[in-house]
Amino acid sequence: MVAKTYTVAFEGIDARMVEVQCAITPGIPAFSIVGLPDKAVSEARERVRAALTAMAIALPSKRITVNMSPADMPKEGSHFDLPIALALLAALEIIPQEDAEGTVALGELSLDGTLVPVVGALPAAMAAAHEDRTLLCPQACGAEAAWVDAAKVIAPRSLAEMVRHYTGQSVLSPSTPGEVHSATHSKDLSEVKGQERAKRALEIAAAGRHHLFLVGSPGSGKSMLAARIPGILPPLTPAEALETSMIQSLCGLLDEGGINRERPFCEPHHTASMPAIVGGGRTAKPGQISLAHNGMLFMDEFPEFARTVLETLRQPIETGEVVVARANAHVRYPCRFMLVAAANPCKCGHLFDPAKACARVPICGEDYLGRISGPLMDRFDLRVEVPPVAFTDLDLPEDSESSASVAARVAAARDIQTARFRDRDDLRVNADAEGHILEEIATPDSEGRDLLIKVAERFGLSARGYHRVLRVARTIADLEGSDAVRKPHVAEAVSYRLSLTIEA
Repeated sequence: MVAKTYTVAFEGIDARMVEVQCAITPGIPAFSIVGLPDKAVSEARERVRAALTAMAIALPSKRITVNMSPADMPKEGSHFDLPIALALLAALEIIPQEDAEGTVALGELSLDGTLVPVVGALPAAMAAAHEDRTLLCPQACGAEAAWVDAAKVIAPRSLAEMVRHYTGQSVLSPSTPGEVHSATHSKDLSEVKGQERAKRALEIAAAGRHHLFLVGSPGSGKSMLAARIPGILPPLTPAEALETSMIQSLCGLLDEGGINRERPFCEPHHTASMPAIVGGGRTAKPGQISLAHNGMLFMDEFPEFARTVLETLRQPIETGEVVVARANAHVRYPCRFMLVAAANPCKCGHLFDPAKACARVPICGEDYLGRISGPLMDRFDLRVEVPPVAFTDLDLPEDSESSASVAARVAAARDIQTARFRDRDDLRVNADAEGHILEEIATPDSEGRDLLIKVAERFGLSARGYHRVLRVARTIADLEGSDAVRKPHVAEAVSYRLSLTIEA
């Protein structure tokens, strides 16, 4: 008898359906799995055998063959255990075969039959809903998968509980979604003394999702400022929360199946490898730039990152997605993030302090920031010097704006952009605009255009730099509630483009 069920193989955040067939035929007793399985899948036969033995179910003295179709797709992971067991139980006529065929299953089996949670339940639920099938997964994954309203999710604790459900002895209720975690920020902008220009740059960057580069001496507050950006970013929209959660699901980062409305904040160390930043490894997992999708990626000590790592950022910054190419897989991940980089002006960090600077000034600064290539530096919309704070300023009372007041202006600017791009699924903020769309929304008035042309000719702005100035000017106008981009908006945008004393 041949029985079949379905599971998924993950290709990025997409889940591809895999048909699992189980055939029991006369012959020498054996239990084999075919279809390009990896070690974890091949070991599934022993876990399934032990789990069935724990339920007092004996396998027949016949040949048992499990085939996974399509056979040319590599199968990886322990989540194939449950569909193999489900197909085998259907072939043994312990559970109805038609119920098994209408189910997409994923889960790992322990030796006593307990179902162990696996990663990827949320994208698997999306695939099940697309095929109009029920999703069967471990109980610990049920709350996560239930966020897909179109999919019915059944989440038993054990293989025995699953059998009782399919035989009608104890029918399980569909799982319900987990909690929605709201953003909680303990770090406030009001704690930052001085640095008004840098705070303004943070507000503009957050409002339009512009990339920001901070340069300053050690201890001037670069990391302190960056750590407070999540507090002024608006919460994720439901669509953005689902996108972000699907990536987090593949990495097993969802807390008890809850969806987080807070925008991601990723902060990799400068010793991180290329696969850790852009994604990769044996199973082509998402990297930090994808985990920061719809959020912020903060790279402190930016010039200290490996040159190859920095250069790989150029294409994802422009396209908003990254393709991880391996011999057996080409996986595409979304990565629309706001890049915030911080760097010292030179190796010792005291380039701007004559009393502490080394004897190689200014060559040391040129060499240090020269580790950042010109094309990569050109992709930063705002470049800001963060000067040291005087000791006398540290004793001043906290009279600067709080994160809540800045966040309100950022949210208002984001609402303007949402209304502006409501008919375009591929555009959400000003940083995404290009081509004729950018011309329509960001063409400045005559005075602003004349100023921008003069600056472009005087300082040799590239075409990319020219358009990025327009995007920033549009965001500044949105913060002021202005329909038109005027000369003051262009002037402020240009000032952030040319504010660094040392250019890479």
